[in-house]
Amino acid sequence: MNWEYLQPVTIQFGNGIRKELKAAAESLGCKDGLLVADPFFAASGLAEQLVSESGGILTGIYSEVSPNPDVTEVDACAKLLRENKHGFVVALGGGSALDCAKAAASICLTNDSIRKYHGTGEAMPLAHLPLIAVPTTAGTGSEVTCVSVLTDHANGKKSPIVSNGFYPSIALIDPELTYSMPPKVTASTGIDVLCHALEGFWSKGHQPVCDALAQHACKLVFTYLKRAYVDGSDREAREKMAEASVIAGLAFTLPKTTASHACSFPLTNLYHIPHGEACGLTLDYFARINASAEGGRLETFAKEIGFAGVEEMAERIHALKEELGLLTDLKHLNLTDAQIDELVRISRHPNLYNNPVEITDEMLSGMYESFR
Repeated sequence: MNWEYLQPVTIQFGNGIRKELKAAAESLGCKDGLLVADPFFAASGLAEQLVSESGGILTGIYSEVSPNPDVTEVDACAKLLRENKHGFVVALGGGSALDCAKAAASICLTNDSIRKYHGTGEAMPLAHLPLIAVPTTAGTGSEVTCVSVLTDHANGKKSPIVSNGFYPSIALIDPELTYSMPPKVTASTGIDVLCHALEGFWSKGHQPVCDALAQHACKLVFTYLKRAYVDGSDREAREKMAEASVIAGLAFTLPKTTASHACSFPLTNLYHIPHGEACGLTLDYFARINASAEGGRLETFAKEIGFAGVEEMAERIHALKEELGLLTDLKHLNLTDAQIDELVRISRHPNLYNNPVEITDEMLSGMYESFR
């Protein structure tokens, strides 16, 4: 087996680590930065606080970022970066703010719209402004990945863009910033962590370093996610889920995600199901599908993290979703045959082909039928 491991992001983890932002920027020789912030943190005052504490290193804020960031938002952010000649970018928020910032920090050095590279197969230019990522959710792992997931609402398209230019220079992971997550967001982003870890493990692109990271992240999620959901002030649970998120991000960024993420894109785009919840909906289904792939390596994995096998692990995933108030079916949508056919068609996303078992239209149709 030949494999390669690359992780260019400097990771600084700890309660209160956000206060090291000025020092982090100075270590990169950066000045005159733009803060790309989730609107919640712009409204709460945290964004202004970071700017005021930056000692003049941050000179602007962009907060027009929606939950599924649109290509037009990336273009607007890039325009601001160009016009004000900002020298670097800080991203504060969940995956949406980070994904918008990643794409804008690259596209701002061109005269292109990000649409040129969104789902087109056109390779992104590698040049980019330095980026410091400050995540506020324990979920996406975007602070250590080379992926930006964007939506083109005008053309009905949601798709990831992958570029080595998207890696942040530094990730400041402060578990204290996750305390403000409400239970529903804790649940949705937390199940996304589990998807990242498991999909990274069973992906066709799996490799030993990422396998070990996936195992560590899965153990943390199964142990601490429900605790963080039940009591958002549980410091240990919040810290361990923040750890699980970044470790799962490391676990999947090279192998890439698979079938659950492929199916999540139409579920989010067509029916506005939050990304993590949409991924988690199909996770136990695909765990069972992949149980015997590659000599049953997933069976061994399930046993190593404390289950009798894949079946028991899949049952626990389903039960965990119920305990977290997440979707386990699509009955509320009253899907028609035509809508199921549409879901099957759009689920044939490139990520589907990373799955170790070939996923046929019949499999997808049967899965979606079981949900209605």
